[in-house]
Amino acid sequence: MIAKIGRSGNLYGALGYNQLKVENENGKILFTNKLIETANGKYSVAQLAQSFASYLIANRNTEKHTLHISLNPDPNDKVSDEKYREMAEQYMREMGYGEQPFVVFKHTDIDRSHIHIVSVCVDENGKKISDKFEKMRSMNVCRELERKHGLIPATDKEHKQNGKVFSPVDYKAGNVKSQIASVVRHLPNYYKFQTLGEYNALLSLFNITTEKVEGELQGKMQKGLLYIPLNEKGEKAGHPFKASLFGKSAGLPALELHFEKSKIALKNNPVQKTLKSAVNIALQSTNDEMSFKKKLVEQGINVVVRRNDTGRIYGITFIDHNSKTVWNGSRLGKELSANTFNDYWNNNIKSGIKEPVELQSKISRPNDADLPAEEPHHFFDFLNAEKHEDGLIEALGGLLPEAQGEDYEEQDFANKMKKKRNRQRGQK
Repeated sequence: MIAKIGRSGNLYGALGYNQLKVENENGKILFTNKLIETANGKYSVAQLAQSFASYLIANRNTEKHTLHISLNPDPNDKVSDEKYREMAEQYMREMGYGEQPFVVFKHTDIDRSHIHIVSVCVDENGKKISDKFEKMRSMNVCRELERKHGLIPATDKEHKQNGKVFSPVDYKAGNVKSQIASVVRHLPNYYKFQTLGEYNALLSLFNITTEKVEGELQGKMQKGLLYIPLNEKGEKAGHPFKASLFGKSAGLPALELHFEKSKIALKNNPVQKTLKSAVNIALQSTNDEMSFKKKLVEQGINVVVRRNDTGRIYGITFIDHNSKTVWNGSRLGKELSANTFNDYWNNNIKSGIKEPVELQSKISRPNDADLPAEEPHHFFDFLNAEKHEDGLIEALGGLLPEAQGEDYEEQDFANKMKKKRNRQRGQK
């Protein structure tokens, strides 16, 4: 089990986020501690906040007075409501908040059930409750709860994930949002691409696509992105997720900045000439699409082909895992546009194809391994042991949002609350 402890100065925001789940029938209040009870057992945000009011009035100088804690068992753990109550009570008691007012919500809108606890970290006299060694104490309590309730230890889970690499989204397996997040939040850190089309080609290796959406909000045109899971045939296979659920790096403004940086980095880059030569050689020495793809995948290059309903090729993109760059065919050269490949593979017309250039000797030769053309994910092994600034080797599993217990909807709600406060200040 993994605990995430958040602190803020916005009690109403934390209560509102969780109460909204209850009102939308995606959550429920499991129990309350030292809260003013209502006649029917149901609460509004105002009624919940009333129990914390005296603590906040007494607060001396603690700016981030609100605690928002989530306890996240392994998705394979089956935890009853009664067990969640016991775990929440023990966790709060051992963390020093047992005598505080708090409310426990259970969220049921995603595949892994988990609980959120909202409280305040100042006592009835307004003094801040000590948070010294909080992370270490929290980890120790979680290990104790795992042993007591027979839960899958988070340390075992982390160990199992050490060998994990990016893998295609499996929309049937559940946790689709977490699967998408583990890809889209990190790919731009490693790969250069200059357009949304090139980004989509890269995402297609993981059964994901993204679409631009535009609309008018308060008289202003707004643009955004939706991320959509795909099935094994490349067809949409699930409901879309807003980019804001995956953090700023997955949104359109950040990606457009990434496009510009990639464009500058790849201008007159020798990688383009080397890749172009590799593609020409493969095209010259093969007669069909599968042979062409296999020839390139042996050299660490994936090919993504886009066809319309009639089978005509209207787009082709090359993903070079050696240089970690993505190139539309026509960007490499006019003779490598989609029309060239459509003429050759669909109409058996071999026009516009140049002979291999002198760079052939610089291209790695195909090895003897019989690599499947459509299974590129071994190229992402480098992510298993990426060295970070702190000098530690962090496995990809440690980057997965599920492993960290992050809640992207919570972040999205917090962003909306922040924008709302800014608008209110502006009106004043």
